[in-house]
Amino acid sequence: MPGNPKGDRRERELVNRLHDAGFAVMRAPASGSSTDRELPDVLAGDGRVFYAVEAKSSSGDPIYLRGEEVEALIYFARNFGAAPKIGVRFDREDWYFFHPGDLHVTNGGNYRVKKEAALADGETIDDLLAASEDTESDTSVSEVLNAVEQGVLSAEEAEEML
Repeated sequence: MPGNPKGDRRERELVNRLHDAGFAVMRAPASGSSTDRELPDVLAGDGRVFYAVEAKSSSGDPIYLRGEEVEALIYFARNFGAAPKIGVRFDREDWYFFHPGDLHVTNGGNYRVKKEAALADGETIDDLLAASEDTESDTSVSEVLNAVEQGVLSAEEAEEML
């Protein structure tokens, strides 16, 4: 059964773009069809940040995602330790990324991304890289939370530090 050649090509393009930006990247080409497991289309990380990406492309407007797709992405990302991202690409435009919580939810429980919203509000690959550079402060947050968990700091002390 033939897949979606344009979608496959776009996913490979995204993998190449993320790789060129310095991420280690893996594509799960069977994510939508030949497995019962809920897999994202692309996994990317650089040792500091990790992303699970559901990739969608369109020649038109808007892009819709089924609620189940987004829920599966969030579930996988949470268990894997990655940030869930919806990656969208409209013809003659670049890739833009959204956290699922930032997308419009339709009355039917599906998700929608309009081209105008992608261009105005979407994160770029450079933004994903910048988040990686900002994780040094996240390490200190992690250390503070770990200290609270171990009883070294109180919650109030941790709040003041953060």
